[in-house]
Formats: sequence, C-alpha cells, structure tokens
Amino acid sequence: MKVLLVWPEFPDTYWSFRHALKFEGRQAAFPPLGLLTVAAMLPPEWEPRLVDMNVETLWPDDIEWADIVFVSAMIVQNESLESVVAQCRNMGKRVVVGGPYVSTSSERLPDADHIFIGEAESTLPEFINDLELGIARKIYKADDRPSLASTPVPDFSLVDMDRYSAMNIQYSRGCPFNCEFCDIIEIYGRVPRTKSNSQMLAELDALKATGWRGLVFIVDDNFIGNKKNVRLFMPDLIEWSRANGDPFSYITEASVNLAEDDALLAQMEEAGFRRVFLGIETPVEESLKEAQKGQNTRRDLLDSIHKIQSYGMEVMAGFIVGFDSDPDDIFDRQMQFIRESGIPLAMVGLLTALPDTQLWRRLEKEGRLLNVSTGNNTDCSINFIPRMDTSRLVEGYKSILKNIYSPREYYRRALDCLGRFHSNRLEPRQVNIRRDLRSFFRVVLDLGIRDHSRLEFWRYFLSLLRHHTRDFAHGMTLAAMGYHFRRVTEKYCG
Repeated sequence: MKVLLVWPEFPDTYWSFRHALKFEGRQAAFPPLGLLTVAAMLPPEWEPRLVDMNVETLWPDDIEWADIVFVSAMIVQNESLESVVAQCRNMGKRVVVGGPYVSTSSERLPDADHIFIGEAESTLPEFINDLELGIARKIYKADDRPSLASTPVPDFSLVDMDRYSAMNIQYSRGCPFNCEFCDIIEIYGRVPRTKSNSQMLAELDALKATGWRGLVFIVDDNFIGNKKNVRLFMPDLIEWSRANGDPFSYITEASVNLAEDDALLAQMEEAGFRRVFLGIETPVEESLKEAQKGQNTRRDLLDSIHKIQSYGMEVMAGFIVGFDSDPDDIFDRQMQFIRESGIPLAMVGLLTALPDTQLWRRLEKEGRLLNVSTGNNTDCSINFIPRMDTSRLVEGYKSILKNIYSPREYYRRALDCLGRFHSNRLEPRQVNIRRDLRSFFRVVLDLGIRDHSRLEFWRYFLSLLRHHTRDFAHGMTLAAMGYHFRRVTEKYCG
C-alpha cells in the first residue's frame, strides 16, 4: 500500500515566521509531527511518502503514485485542506482526514472518504484492519484519550531537514487548566498524559541519528502540565544531553506558574531550554477571570516573566484583546505591559471563538456567534459580537500591532530581554559557519541597507556589540523575527 501523507499550506501569518526564515535559508519552522507519528504507526509493508506543502509543491504525480492519501490540518489550514481533498477525490483516490481541525469542527467536515476525530493511537489500527477486510467506516472517533505508552518514535526519515528551522517532538498531551477560549482541553483533556523517559530519550536518539543539530521544539501545549513527571524527566534529559555533547537546544510552551518553581527552572536552563511560550493574555484581572484563567491572577505577571528570563530563557507570549471585561484603555494597557515585560515575540490576537470550546458554546447560547473562526486570530476578523464596538476593537487592535512591532519598540524589548539574562548564561550554538555567515549577511543586507528602518537596526546592532556580545547571534535572530512581524503587520494594518 502506497500512502501519501499531505500537510496543507499555512497562510502568511505571524505564526508562519516566513519572512524571518528566508534569512536562514529555510522554508518552514518545523515539519508536521502528527503525520510523522502516523507514518510510524502504519504497517511496515506500507510505503509512506510525505509532502509538506509549506516547503514543496503537491504535484498530480504525487497523488497518482498513492493508493491512499492521509491529510491532517489545523483550522487555519482549512482552505488548503479542502483544495487537497478535492484534488485527490477528483483523481479517484481514497482520502483520509484527521487532526485538530476535524476533531473540533464536526459541522464542517471535508468531503473525505474517512474522517478521524480525536487521537489516532486506538482508531488507526482499527481502520487499517477494517480497510483490509473491506469494511472501513466513514467516521472513526476515539472513545477515550489514550495512554502515550504506545505512541511510536516519529518517522523522521520522511523529512528533508534542510528545509526546516527546527525539529519537533512531543512529551505530553492535555492541560490541567480550564481556559474558556482554549480548544486544547477539548481535544486532549485536562489530565496531562506524558511519554515515559525512555520513550523521550529514544526519540532524541533517533533525531540525533539523522544528523540534526540545533533547535528542538517540544510541542506540548503545557510542558509542565504534569509537573511531577516533568521533574522526573529533567535529570535524564540533562544526563542525555551531556553524554551526547549537547546536540540540541529546546523551546516549549508552559503555563505561567513555571515561575514558582526555581528548581525546575534551573533544570530547564541546564538542559538547554532557551525559549518558553506563555499564555499571558491580558494584564486585566477581570478579563482573566472571565476567561477562567485564574492561574494568571494568583501571581504578579511581570515578576513571573522576569523571573523566567533570569534563568536564561527568552519568554514568548500570547496576548488577547476582545474580552467582554476589557476596559476602555485596554489597548494602552496591553502596549504598556508588553513594553515593561521585555518580551520581543509578543503575539497579540483578537479573541476568537474556536469550534466546540466553552467560549463557542457560551456565545452561541447568548446569540452572539456570527460564523466559524478562520483559525487566524491576527487577521483582524471577529466571529462573534463583542461588547466593545467592533470597529473600535479592530482599530484599537491594529494600534497595538503597529506600536509593538515598530522597529524602535521591538528592538527596545529585544535588548531589554537580553539584558535580563544572567551574566554567566551560555548560549548553546550548534555552529555551521557557512550557514551562519550567510544568514548574518542576509540580515545585514535587508535590515541594515535595504530597509527603510535601517537606522534603528544599526542602533540595535551597535547595542548588541557593546552590551550583549555573548548573545549576539540570538540578538540577530530576534532582529530577523522582528522584520517578519513588521511585514505581516503592514499586510493586515496597512
């Protein structure tokens, strides 16, 4: 059986990092881990092939080669997904669709032969057996949330690693919190499940064996959701890293209560964690309570951010405007908070009601739901009736973006962030001199010569040389990312 695994195209958003990746000579941030994991679950006699449409074109010959096509997608990929499904069906191919999009969008299922809702560890083997018997069903829905003990090492052999900026692995699924707008807890539940230490080390061994060196994204929506297991895992990760010459540095996502655990922060720093994404959302306590994000009300958010930064980890964070409880000055308060936080990669979005979330159900009951979300909370679209006047909300949102992604504000935060790292911090670098020099000159050419904000860049550049020599490479990476944010802001905000 020849299996074509297709990852649809992402639109150009803040999250794509497309304009920053060009400096590195890469085409996408990381490969489709879900499809690599599915590939590893297929019978050994099946022949898989991966087409990631974010790094290569899906040609008719690719589809013609296949006996069956597996497609996975997030909500933001829905247009590309529909196109892929239609193209495959028109060519007479059997199409299987799964992933987060169909798992929470049952009212908008694509015209596929087979749909997988939920996690596939139990349903995929059932489907394969049914397919061999000729009795495969239209819908396969996971009745429970499976243990990750049976989840295999992803098939990294399907990936052309030169196309990606980072590789990715998964440690856990689920989050213990109850944020109203979040679809993660709807898909993966509120009881975090983790892989065993031996599973994780096997995945790291497999990744190292491919020749990959550099950044690894642990894609958990809350890496510390199961703190007990994380604390048991960290010593093994540190030991493995030392024994293997520190081949990787890590980024992940976590809840802000990470700041309460100095021992865990120290272990993460020692293991090579260099960036963590936090869901800050808003500095307004009433809005946090409305969103059922009480975990962010029990601590000073700025102090928490600065605490994590002091352990050598850059904080990247999500922010939201559009809550019913947002005050009139919410836009100024968000800009002020982001400035004081020293968070360069501040991802601000409009509140959106994702399908099947608590927020979706509440707004539907209140008669305020307008349409299905695009999945892109940064494109200035709103799919519900907000309490604030819609035009004022959108214009206020645009004012935040124009402010925080302006070169002066962005470079200021980047320098503030670097200044909060302690003096003996070591930046793990998997050096490739030719690639690094090529990236450096691309950044200097585009931002220091061609760009209309080149004077701001050179002020930033000189500050890096004078005050942050040890973190110079990191600082140049932040400059490239700031350029990406600015380009996307110009697209959405004019």
